[in-house]
Amino acid sequence: MATHDTAAPPVKEGGAAPGRPPAGPAGAEQRHRARLSRRWQRDMRWSPYAFVSPFFLLFLAFGLFPLIYTGWASLHQVEMTAPTDMEWVGLRNYTRIFDDEFFWNAAKNTLTIGVISTVPQLLMAMGLAHILNYKLRGSTFFRVTMLAPYATSIAAASLVFVLLFGRDYGMINWVLDMVGVGPIDWQSDKWPSQFAVSTIVIWRWTGYNALIYLAAMQAIPQDLYESAALDGASRWKQFLHVTLPSLRPTILFTVVVSTIGATQVFGEPLLFDANKGASGGSEHQFQTLGLYLYEQGWVNQHLGRASAIAWTMFLILIVVGIVNYVISRRLRASS
Repeated sequence: MATHDTAAPPVKEGGAAPGRPPAGPAGAEQRHRARLSRRWQRDMRWSPYAFVSPFFLLFLAFGLFPLIYTGWASLHQVEMTAPTDMEWVGLRNYTRIFDDEFFWNAAKNTLTIGVISTVPQLLMAMGLAHILNYKLRGSTFFRVTMLAPYATSIAAASLVFVLLFGRDYGMINWVLDMVGVGPIDWQSDKWPSQFAVSTIVIWRWTGYNALIYLAAMQAIPQDLYESAALDGASRWKQFLHVTLPSLRPTILFTVVVSTIGATQVFGEPLLFDANKGASGGSEHQFQTLGLYLYEQGWVNQHLGRASAIAWTMFLILIVVGIVNYVISRRLRASS
């Protein structure tokens, strides 16, 4: 039986090998397109990492490394005069600050200032956002004005409030004297000084939170308000039964952020002190945790103890974050 060869026909003389671009201008153009395609694929794969890398590099240099180094320093006895000389002490810095009455005094002051400043601040922000949510003439002007205190320097704002709360020539005492209230020593007495510091915080952050609430209110579908109006609900009932339930995630966010800010409050009490020191008044009556950390690290020059205070504050903020996570999950489950 005759057999037939099934081999491929021979390549013609001068022809190109299979799979390779032909020689000449057409082949060069095809190779150029292939290189561009590979370059485009590499660009699509690696460009996002290149765009986000500056943030991570800065975070490693100015965020993660200081955090780790501070945790390591908190386990040593380190002085500002010799920061490279470290003596291992374990958890002694933590036990010492927990036994320090000034630490607990600063913690209580931080809690009271945080409550006095956060609760009125968020309530006022909610009311202002509700008003700005209506169609008003010059609404853009009012919204920009709300951010003016936030954009103002802490130093400038604190110095103005120091003048307002002056004991002898302050405007606040002048107004109180007109209604028959005697002069108050806002910087020396405990509760008046904490109220004055809280007033600075309220003035700076109310407008910021109001704009956050306003943005969330404008995202609420108008159909909900129209349905409530058809059912005979007044504007107050619409606010209670439509606006507030829709703002629960935003309210939780602002509460957490304000709590974190209250835990770290530093500039306002530092500049409000008449002696311009880190003691928070002559009797530490408005010394916060931030001021206590600064006093231990940069005034008393105990870097190890200051690092332990910083990590304690960090752990407090972690607890706040966990509480936020648990509450947000329950809110999502109930909605």
